[in-house]
Amino acid sequence: MASGSAIRGSRVGAGPMGEAERGDAAPRQKISYYCAKRHHTQPSFAADALIPEMWDCPRCGLPASQDQGNPPPAPKVEPYKTHLAYVKERRSDVEAAEILDEALQLLRDRRQRGEVVF
Repeated sequence: MASGSAIRGSRVGAGPMGEAERGDAAPRQKISYYCAKRHHTQPSFAADALIPEMWDCPRCGLPASQDQGNPPPAPKVEPYKTHLAYVKERRSDVEAAEILDEALQLLRDRRQRGEVVF
């Protein structure tokens, strides 16, 4: 007993697909890139595309260049800094003490006026 569906067992895009139906592929060029861990990758670019000097290595994520003998060095990884570390970079200990004294004096004045109760 047939179900009557003409497209049974097929899916979108099924069928013989070749260059004749898709059109000709654009001319391509492969460029070699090398990272600091000596990984080699060859991404493909259009023949008339502007080729980037640097490329991220797909294996390790380090930057890669076209110079096999002198690949770019791995970037320095700086540790996570807290808010306090950034503040200490901007202000000296003397400046911090002055700001603290000023803030404490303002708080004491507000307490004396009854604005802050604790």
